[in-house]
Formats: sequence, structure tokens, C-alpha cells
Amino acid sequence: MSKLTKNKKMALAKVEPHKIYKLSEAAALLKEITFTKFDASVDIDVRLGVDPRKANQMVRGVVTLPHGTGKTVRVLVLCSPEK
Repeated sequence: MSKLTKNKKMALAKVEPHKIYKLSEAAALLKEITFTKFDASVDIDVRLGVDPRKANQMVRGVVTLPHGTGKTVRVLVLCSPEK
């Protein structure tokens, strides 16, 4: 196993291993224990209790990122000068 760094030890000391955190508590704790110098990503696992093999229980969704996808979008409008 790799060596525990000073920052990793401080982060592990603040987290209770078997406690179930609410989303707001987890987000606040995550902001408190982060020590990276860049914008990190977070993975969330949600147990929905559905069977994805059944067509009526498929889970689909779309999430819009706060700053978009980062790509430049150009829009062309063809209209009369009055409009």
C-alpha cells in the first residue's frame, strides 16, 4: 500500500467510515477536505432499485453543465433586416 500523506491523514480523520451522509453534508465535507490545486470531479453512486433490463424501468436523464461543454457555438440566422 502506498504511503499516507499528511493531507490524506487529515482528510481521513474528518470522515466517519460507516456514517451515511446527506448530500448537503457530503458536499460541505468534500469542500473542507479537498487539497488539490485544480478543479476535481466527484462521482456519486445512487441506488435506485430499478431493473435496467425492463423497458418500463429504464433510467435516462440529461444534465446541463454550469459552463456548458466548453465548445464554442456559432449560430447563423437568416432573416429579413427588420427582424
